[in-house]
Amino acid sequence: MIDDLYSAKLLRLAAETPRLGRLADPDATSEKVSKLCGSRVVVDVRVDGDRVTDFAQDVKACALGQASASVLGANVIGATLSELQAARDGFRAMLKSGGPPPEGRFADLALLAPVKDYPARHTSTLLAFEAVTEAVAAATTKGT
Repeated sequence: MIDDLYSAKLLRLAAETPRLGRLADPDATSEKVSKLCGSRVVVDVRVDGDRVTDFAQDVKACALGQASASVLGANVIGATLSELQAARDGFRAMLKSGGPPPEGRFADLALLAPVKDYPARHTSTLLAFEAVTEAVAAATTKGT
């Protein structure tokens, strides 16, 4: 049921997305767009090795994309590339094949578990995590 998808907790997350904006001098930037709905996320990162030291995001997305970006923004500082990749992959598996939600710093993604029943919403919900892993990977590669 659609009411399960847009719970009060999820809408609160979407309304309180941290780290909105852009960084003046990022180590890398990534933009991801959902062709289906037009949701767009741009992330800027600064890294030390493969660990995120600063982060900003410009989110023009539905409530689901905003909620996902909120979980990311609240927990991304200090995350390593491997943590971000594991969170992205676990998040994707939760949505696409009913896998368990990610654990650790990104465990709040469990609030988005009902999205699994709405395949058309998967791409927009994953945008922030797709963008941040791409940006951190690019920044890490650039530094070598």
